[in-house]
Amino acid sequence: MCNTYVLHNVSRLNHQKYDFFIEDGTIKAISEPKTLNGEHVIDCTGLYVSSGWIDLHVHAFPEFDPYGDDVDEIGIKQGVTTVVDAGSCGADRIADLHELSKQCKTNLLAFLNISSIGLKRIDELSNLSWINSDKVVKAVEQFPDFIVGLKARMSKSVVGEQGIKPLQLARRLSLITKRSLMVHIGSSPPYIEQIFDLLEKEDIVTHFLHGKANRLFDNNEHIHSFVTKAVNKGIHLDVGHGSASFSFQVAEAAKRQGLKFDTISTDIYRNNRLNGPVYSMSKTLSKFLYLGYSIEEVIAGVTINAANWLKMPKLGRIQEGEPANLTLFSIENSPVKLIDSEGEEQIATKHIKAKGVFKNGTYLTC
Repeated sequence: MCNTYVLHNVSRLNHQKYDFFIEDGTIKAISEPKTLNGEHVIDCTGLYVSSGWIDLHVHAFPEFDPYGDDVDEIGIKQGVTTVVDAGSCGADRIADLHELSKQCKTNLLAFLNISSIGLKRIDELSNLSWINSDKVVKAVEQFPDFIVGLKARMSKSVVGEQGIKPLQLARRLSLITKRSLMVHIGSSPPYIEQIFDLLEKEDIVTHFLHGKANRLFDNNEHIHSFVTKAVNKGIHLDVGHGSASFSFQVAEAAKRQGLKFDTISTDIYRNNRLNGPVYSMSKTLSKFLYLGYSIEEVIAGVTINAANWLKMPKLGRIQEGEPANLTLFSIENSPVKLIDSEGEEQIATKHIKAKGVFKNGTYLTC
């Protein structure tokens, strides 16, 4: 195994070009490009580099169907060096997911589903007996560095007749475990205002750009006042594209009114990776480039913003003397078709394409 690499003539987002000297997985030096030759010099002309992309919402427990996939298929093979499983497993299977994290090349973290059964069923919050407080607390105590938060999927198909009750229980568990909540929003009931009433600073609302009736906008596409209040309080807005949770129309309305994402995530799993509309992190990022966000804003949504929420700043920066956790990507000036969860298609004139990652001392192409 090679211990020394040079990433030659690679661009930062400021368009300045550099050589990265990497030894034993650590960035030893970053300098202006020089004429270099050698077996382990990687010519990165035309490529950009950022800290390794972070996908804050994936489903990476391959046993579960439909919401499951192979970790590395949705991780490093997509240019994503860190994925966070968004509640595939509850307390009953979180140890298995943790064991899986030791076997994959992608850095894997997890939100713990407040339902003990996790996504073994897709109505996992329809029976309150499946929300076992003791099991949740013990799981967090057992895997404190792996479990980054708690997950509650608050839509009608998941909660059944329980309404807002599962989120009330999740709020209590959040206080006990000192873990913030990631809350999935979808069809009502429960209603969006009920959900926002229970959210606190650093909680995550995922799927905030979905096109369903129970959304962050009124019928005139104005942002609800309680949403603005929550954002000002420090609620974190996550895209969570998924099969049914991203609308170009809603995303355009959000941009017009200044309601900006904190993080861009895919909610990717086997079916929407292979058959769309998600396909990849690159495709998801390209949709926000198409919407008119700058490349700096888009890449921040999968690097520094996600790293800051995780309280793992090293994952979101590039610095000499620190581990080389890098994503290499290009900005292609060619037409590409993009499709949202409503079936609406747009043609973008440029798009982002992941080319490679540097992780755990090794360079891997995407």
